[in-house]
Amino acid sequence: MMQDALNIKSPIEPDVIDKLTAGTRVLLSGVIYTARDAAHKRIVESLDSGEELLFDPRGQTIYYAGPSPARPGQVTGSIGPTTSGRMDAYTPRLLAYGLRAMIGKGNRSEAVREALVQYKGVYLVVVGGAAALIARSIKQAEVVAYEDLGPEAIRRLIVEGFPAIVANDAHGGDVFEQGKAEYRRGR
Repeated sequence: MMQDALNIKSPIEPDVIDKLTAGTRVLLSGVIYTARDAAHKRIVESLDSGEELLFDPRGQTIYYAGPSPARPGQVTGSIGPTTSGRMDAYTPRLLAYGLRAMIGKGNRSEAVREALVQYKGVYLVVVGGAAALIARSIKQAEVVAYEDLGPEAIRRLIVEGFPAIVANDAHGGDVFEQGKAEYRRGR
């Protein structure tokens, strides 16, 4: 799919997180979870009240997405990314709890970028218009929490060759800032 992409397994191990740099293209294989803002709110409320979580986000990768219904013979329908900034209020808390990676679209707040450095996490971006293409990399999908949220329920996905780009790394690298700097230099 992507030339010169780094094949990595999810959950992403800390030593791999440490080697990833902003702008690196990756192909993820393994387990990722979907969760959008309604699910994030519930997760953080559960953490804050000391309740047991319905799934354990520690060490995991969360994809900010809610799939459309699957057609017969498909694992999932289109599954494009949600704007990541919608989760910014919850993300530092989840990173402190042990979340390792997130996937979405758009840039992140300063608080999230700082938390990624502090807790050694990584933020990956995917192309928003490629929802049907992304769905091809999903081999299995099952609801694991908050089924009442419908498309926003938390799903456990098994992915193979899921294409993404490192936007924010654990060292403070930011692909969005790099792009602005290159533009200012006239590239």
